[in-house]
Amino acid sequence: MQDEELLRYSRQIMLPEMDIAGQQKLLDATVLIVGMGGLGCPAALYLAAAGVGHLIIVDDDTVEITNLQRQIAHGQSDIGSPKVDSARQTLLELNPHVRVTALKERLSAERMAELLPGVTVALDACDNFNTRFALNQACVDARVPLVSGAAIRLEGQVAVFDSRRDDSPCYQCLYRIGDDEQTNCATNGVMAPVVGIIGAVQAMEAIKLIAGVGEPLTGRLLLLDARSLKWRELRLPRDPHCPACGGSRADA
Repeated sequence: MQDEELLRYSRQIMLPEMDIAGQQKLLDATVLIVGMGGLGCPAALYLAAAGVGHLIIVDDDTVEITNLQRQIAHGQSDIGSPKVDSARQTLLELNPHVRVTALKERLSAERMAELLPGVTVALDACDNFNTRFALNQACVDARVPLVSGAAIRLEGQVAVFDSRRDDSPCYQCLYRIGDDEQTNCATNGVMAPVVGIIGAVQAMEAIKLIAGVGEPLTGRLLLLDARSLKWRELRLPRDPHCPACGGSRADA
């Protein structure tokens, strides 16, 4: 770690739970973020600022004016540009020490299987169920922890699915294929700070998983009602009959 990095991350390093060893784990980590929208933008910004060494950001979309209300890595001049290019530029301006790989594509299951073996933690910040289910399955197969976030209207949720642990559920223990795919911001709307709150929590959970700080949300679902600013926590057990993870760890 160079002197400039020691100074940059000094406020984290002084935390007893983090110290230099925890910061070095961040610097050595690779985080995959699927989606550079309302959730992915704040999550990526905080992870870059915190010093995650390599961010792989994925999105196949371009910046539109309707995105600017909440997708804080993009600006007016980025309209029409690929979201990953806009976000990459913002992240590198924030922290030039971070390596950012920008992939403008909709990840297939095969592509996920290629990427995940080199990934420390994956973040689900996308807005469609097909990608969520495919990413969940790929993370189960590769035994990569998955931090899942979602936000709509004035509501949000966060969970951690860690297939390295035998007792951890996966995303498909919570949702089944065929659930309502019309539940998205384009059709229901969303309040701007809600995605920021959830994306920031996703970043915090990723840092905890990487650095071994605190207790991650594994096996718990955190629900936000921004109308009253109340949080609710639900225990989420692993489903032994889950088609994605049921039996997969026992057979490994």
